[in-house]
Amino acid sequence: MSEQVLEAMRQAIANRLPDAEIDVAGGDGHYTVAVVSSAFEGKGMVESHRLVYEALAPLMKGAGPPVHAIDRLHTSTP
Repeated sequence: MSEQVLEAMRQAIANRLPDAEIDVAGGDGHYTVAVVSSAFEGKGMVESHRLVYEALAPLMKGAGPPVHAIDRLHTSTP
């Protein structure tokens, strides 16, 4: 199940940020995410993080979502 969640997270971010390099790790609902994308160019940390959280929002909603928390999120530009 964990690998399926990791892949779903990668795909959700890639759909929102097509040029992104994505590293996702973790399990049991808690994850670490690192994303490198030109979409973050000129954006502050809060704006960059918001883009990633918006992509992951469907995986964090509802009763018993597969993603409970993003424990660490790092965003940067290429």
